[in-house]
Amino acid sequence: MLAQTSVAEPQSASQTQPPSPALSGTRQTASIGPDYQQKENQPNLNVDRDPVLSPSPADNAPWGTPPQTRAQGQVVQKSKSNVYTLRENVNEVVLNCTVLNKKNKLALNLMPADFQVWEDGVPQTIASFRYGDVPVSMGILIDNSASMQAKREAVNQAALTLVRDSNPRDRAFIVNFSDKAYLDQRPTSNIAALQSALDRYSSGGTTAIYDAVYASANELSEHAEWPKQVLLVITDGNDDASRLTLEQTVRRVERMGGPVVYSIGLLFDAESKEQAKEARSALEQLSEDTGGFAFFPHSLKDVNGIAQQIAYDIRHQYIIGYHSTKPISQGGFREVRVTARGQGREKLIVRTRKGYYPGQIKQMHATHRKISRTKTD
Repeated sequence: MLAQTSVAEPQSASQTQPPSPALSGTRQTASIGPDYQQKENQPNLNVDRDPVLSPSPADNAPWGTPPQTRAQGQVVQKSKSNVYTLRENVNEVVLNCTVLNKKNKLALNLMPADFQVWEDGVPQTIASFRYGDVPVSMGILIDNSASMQAKREAVNQAALTLVRDSNPRDRAFIVNFSDKAYLDQRPTSNIAALQSALDRYSSGGTTAIYDAVYASANELSEHAEWPKQVLLVITDGNDDASRLTLEQTVRRVERMGGPVVYSIGLLFDAESKEQAKEARSALEQLSEDTGGFAFFPHSLKDVNGIAQQIAYDIRHQYIIGYHSTKPISQGGFREVRVTARGQGREKLIVRTRKGYYPGQIKQMHATHRKISRTKTD
């Protein structure tokens, strides 16, 4: 359970900070923690922070660069146990990009030269590029408020469709939320376990979307196995119980270099057009600011198809890395914009995060991440 404590802005150093949020198991409590600008006071001794480059060129290759695009002699070495080790460049900004054409179809098989990246209006040089299906760490957040009771069976089936259509190496967890949020399944690739968690609900109470998103993003930040991170939120109304505001939630997710947020708003039976409009605007901002997309089906029959579309979207993204022209020591939010052109110089639509805080670059990708080519759970 995510028990909501104060959501005010960060306290001074002289004040006692609450413990960092953590989803530690089924129906276990965790508190909304301090602002992420205050998150790390001491370095993590498990992380290699040596600024001196390795004598091995392969170790210095940017994260996300496939072997075929590396310079000669920079192929990652494979151990006898089929484990590949990628050593990150800690100053590389990593963007997950979904690219659409004018017909709202995915634009596939683009090359680095088809993209341009700007940071605060300044052109950046692409340092690494990858297209294809990579495993993700995913949180599935489902509204458990009273108004969702009649919708849960269809929603649960759509969530399972998302998992089945995703990369089999994905690791997903389940959060059921109303005024509180419960981790009902820890990260797993076991579909039966995920289904059991989806069925573990008792609809009732109010709706605290923003607090659930914040704490789930923090769970991914601290415990995700894969560097690419996604949250899916399914709800049928406005947030009426969170202590965080929408703006605070978006800002804190950005500060932690957090996940892409997809949302499905079941607003077709909203009590009023005004409520539906307000809920739609909030879900669109939450998703678009993090590089995701908000869907608004006309009926429950459409939800399963949307889940399939999200799975396909996640598996067909471009991963672009660049080194900022600004020093990493220079703080503040940095606005990012990515454009792309296809065949015949057709202007394409690129969905990605709107920016980042330089202090959280390391959350965008893994350090000394071991990627098993055989293990699936």
